[in-house]
Amino acid sequence: MANSQFPSSFENTSQRGGVPKDLLGQLPVDSEIWHNLKQAISASSGFERWQLERNTDGRLTGLNLDNLVRSYLRETLETLAY
Repeated sequence: MANSQFPSSFENTSQRGGVPKDLLGQLPVDSEIWHNLKQAISASSGFERWQLERNTDGRLTGLNLDNLVRSYLRETLETLAY
């Protein structure tokens, strides 16, 4: 049974790649948060160790910081979920 208090995801979605309308106004703030979070993660010993371990096969060569941090977080969360 649908709750009219909460619109469906289709009703609340903009034409910009399925991004909810209410989130579009938060993008500059979210971008700043993501930037600061990337900087903090990339300075951590866990990230540095992960990068050293993974870079022996050249897999990380050429990736920018955004992609490196996303890969690190994905692998970390997959490990924790296991």
